[in-house]
Amino acid sequence: MENWHTLKSEKDESRLLAGMIDEADAIVVGIGAGMSAADGFTYTGKRFTENFPDFIGKYKWFDMLQASLFDFPTRTEYWAFQSRFVELNYLDQPAGEGYIALRKMIEDKDYHVITTNADNAFYAADYDMDKVFYYQGEYALWQCSAFCHQQTYRHDDQIREMVRVQKDMEIPPELIPRCPECDAPMEINKRTAEKGMVEDAAFEADRQKYEAFLEAHKSGKVLYLEIGVGYTTPQYIKHPFWRMTRQNKDAVYVPMNQKTYRIPEAVRPQTVALTGDIQENILNAYKTLTYKG
Repeated sequence: MENWHTLKSEKDESRLLAGMIDEADAIVVGIGAGMSAADGFTYTGKRFTENFPDFIGKYKWFDMLQASLFDFPTRTEYWAFQSRFVELNYLDQPAGEGYIALRKMIEDKDYHVITTNADNAFYAADYDMDKVFYYQGEYALWQCSAFCHQQTYRHDDQIREMVRVQKDMEIPPELIPRCPECDAPMEINKRTAEKGMVEDAAFEADRQKYEAFLEAHKSGKVLYLEIGVGYTTPQYIKHPFWRMTRQNKDAVYVPMNQKTYRIPEAVRPQTVALTGDIQENILNAYKTLTYKG
């Protein structure tokens, strides 16, 4: 990392981040749940308890992640929960300060984003969506539960209607969305370990754009910026970032996370771990670059 001048002169985390973004020839950004949580979009606490008290009382859930993966006994209950979940975490979720500041820092750079989140954060913060790859699906999209064809659908008005008319944690049976091809119930387009997810033409186009970006930036000062990524699905962001960093002697791997995760010895010489508050570091880095400009 001898050619990264910022690393020779800076110790403050936000200034390190600002300097590396400024110096990078290209930036590959990996975003996990910790980024949204840092902007206040948590799956625990009041945001959970105030929106799902009836479900919590019945099932004793700990957080929204556990709840979203629950195997509901009926489709009417599944959609009662999911409609509220989608309205909260997608349709009505506002733009996050950290997401906005990050976008402003990288929008004039050569960059691409991959995320394992499924919320609306990038849309709300006005990112160029040609440069964002949602690998795990999106909460607002539906797919056939029988996987009879590779196509997703979106009907926001029907989601809001489910929220409005549900009673005793159930929607009316006639509001259960049905696949237009095979009449199986629809479900949220979200990847699971057991079934995977429907990957339609739009998903495949996004995958190709991301892979083309990676192919075009195998060398040079590439910043692999990993924000709020845990170890639930390391195969999608964390492990590829490690591999690509090792393969490029001029690259730097920068995980931003207040939790500490093991980093392979081969990657450590090219790693700059930022362990401070994610949102605070991003906002301060943006101020640094703005002042510099």
